[in-house]
Amino acid sequence: MPITENPTCLHCGMKMKKMKMPPDAAYDSPFMYVCFNNECEYFIKGWRWMLEKFEVRSSYRQMVNPLTGTAKPLPVWSKTAMLDRVID
Repeated sequence: MPITENPTCLHCGMKMKKMKMPPDAAYDSPFMYVCFNNECEYFIKGWRWMLEKFEVRSSYRQMVNPLTGTAKPLPVWSKTAMLDRVID
């Protein structure tokens, strides 16, 4: 079911922001809703999990597809990664 208003993050309850997707991204929507809260447990725990499982220094943020309502991780490499793509 399409989402027409910014949802809240399933992990921290903060309002998610609309993020413009890169033109070459293989998504069915030109934007996604993303939690950019650096205090979100999902984001914080992601750093440790990615290092332990894959030996990489990265994390992920909660992302929701506005067309389907499906929640997925958005890989990020820093606290400021993708902030320049926020459109609201």
